[in-house]
Amino acid sequence: MDARLENADPLDSRQFLLAVKRLADSLSYGTDRSPFLGQGLEYVQSRRYEAGDPVKSIDWRVTARTGKTHVKQFETPKQMPVWLVIDTSASMALSTHPPGKYGLAVQVAGGLALACLDRVSPVGVLGAGGRDLIVQPSLSRDVLLQWLHQLRNYHFDEPTTLGKRLVSLEPSLGQRSLVIVLSDFHDPDAMPALKLINSRHDCICLAFRDPAEDQLTGAGFFRAREVESGREFLTHGRSLLSTSDRLVESFKKASIDHFLIELGTPFLASFRHFLRSRGGLVRRNSAS
Repeated sequence: MDARLENADPLDSRQFLLAVKRLADSLSYGTDRSPFLGQGLEYVQSRRYEAGDPVKSIDWRVTARTGKTHVKQFETPKQMPVWLVIDTSASMALSTHPPGKYGLAVQVAGGLALACLDRVSPVGVLGAGGRDLIVQPSLSRDVLLQWLHQLRNYHFDEPTTLGKRLVSLEPSLGQRSLVIVLSDFHDPDAMPALKLINSRHDCICLAFRDPAEDQLTGAGFFRAREVESGREFLTHGRSLLSTSDRLVESFKKASIDHFLIELGTPFLASFRHFLRSRGGLVRRNSAS
């Protein structure tokens, strides 16, 4: 059976890019000191005022304390690379609400990538499926558009390789990075790998759920088939390990920042709140 879908969502290319840009604009909305994306400049110290210094840079607290005019000094922080790890496996094709888990994940990835580029943070992408998709961090919007196009057009018969891809990514990261994982987290090998990434880098897990995935809980015994392997098995609704509650509990136990995105439910306002609560998307105060 040919599992190829020419497009991951019902939007045409123009509509897709507009949706991505709207999401990026929403995350970037506000002043330069965006609570969602982190600050563009970092305070270094205060020094004595010199002729020609702008009035708006005066440090009024230090000036009041010392009785002499001081100004604040800032510097542009070293930009943290951002990696988007996108689950391209067959289970992400589940859809009772368009554009489906995968289509929405690609839109969110595009919006986050544009928002990061606006803050001059290079963005790389890694596919977690059967394809060899890896793009090193770049500040190029053209590169971003190329991998977005690749993600929207491919075969949906890929197995889950999230855990393996994360394990292979970690040694290559080098400097401290932000790793954003977009997946339904059906891979049992993913959590140990996520713990490893989270112990050395900044990690955010965006979990995409279709309401149908949780409606089976408590439904008694039934025969099921794994969408990626085709293996049939007998299970009970209460024994499903991938329900939203259990997934969230796993993230909490591992102290991994996480956000649940359910198809058919507006999420942008709560997503902005989530980013604000963690100190921004690209945090500048993370320890090295």
